[in-house]
Amino acid sequence: MSDKHRLPVTSPADLIAAVPYLLGFHPTDSLVLVGLAGTRVAVASRTDLPDPADPVGWADELMPQQLRMLRHAGVTTAIVIGYGPTDLVTPVVDTVTPRLRDAGIDVFDALRVTDRRYYSYLCQDLTCCPIDGVPFDPDRSDLTLHAIVAGCSTLPDRRALVASIAPIDGPARTAVTRATYKARARRRTLSAEGGRDALIRAGEDIVRETFARYADDQVLTDDELAWLTVLLPITAIRDTAWRATDSQPWHVALWSDITRRAQPDLAAPPASLLAFAAWRSGAGALASVAVDRALQANPSYSLAQLIDRALREGLPPSVLDGWPDQDFPTAP
Repeated sequence: MSDKHRLPVTSPADLIAAVPYLLGFHPTDSLVLVGLAGTRVAVASRTDLPDPADPVGWADELMPQQLRMLRHAGVTTAIVIGYGPTDLVTPVVDTVTPRLRDAGIDVFDALRVTDRRYYSYLCQDLTCCPIDGVPFDPDRSDLTLHAIVAGCSTLPDRRALVASIAPIDGPARTAVTRATYKARARRRTLSAEGGRDALIRAGEDIVRETFARYADDQVLTDDELAWLTVLLPITAIRDTAWRATDSQPWHVALWSDITRRAQPDLAAPPASLLAFAAWRSGAGALASVAVDRALQANPSYSLAQLIDRALREGLPPSVLDGWPDQDFPTAP
């Protein structure tokens, strides 16, 4: 969620209602860390709950990266929220909370959310934190209403977020497969006749047409999409598209559509550009699943690796201001 969507959080119930909008989906069986810089939410992260038999080993692997992320975001205070049954959540909260404090981060509260009730591990006042939990209904929260009015949206769970950019199938996939076969042949012919310069000119042309089309709330035909996706693996063409990509909602929609429709083996460039656009727009969860799509298509794709590193380190999108024409900053 970007800074332009500011939601009023005044209670644990408000915070719990806000988490799906911070993440982009409703977490289940998850640990969520909400990091505050002063009174502002600076970062929110989610991880799957571990096997309850080894929370310490899980924390040994996870917490160094989480702490780097919090430090990069300037976090001074954190709120720990575990989603799931007590036998899964409590060992994790008991392990994570002291590690945050040892790192100099104040833990404002540690909560468990189970079956529309929340429980505080830190509050000892039974008038506000009864032993059987506090019931809440996120669908009736004032914060949820504010979020809807502000145009924020959320998906049921992470699986739904992954599905939102999954490859198309059925007749639509068959049509794109045929178009891509023709586009590959067209690329070979153009390369043989005009060389790399001809390919780059053609790539710049289709990138310009793509942005013009989606800016006008239209989409590429299958043949146009196939032509774009067979040229995007050329770094110079990918970088032309990268320079044109920012945080505008239609940029996210553009690269979401291209990522879904592209042949799976050609998905790394558009999925990486989707990750960049989503990250710039404040949609960190979408950026994360887009990076996963890119790395599934090509585990060594450098742009996906770069954005994956930035997301894992909790670096702000501003670190890539001016890209792709500068070096990646070295993390402290």
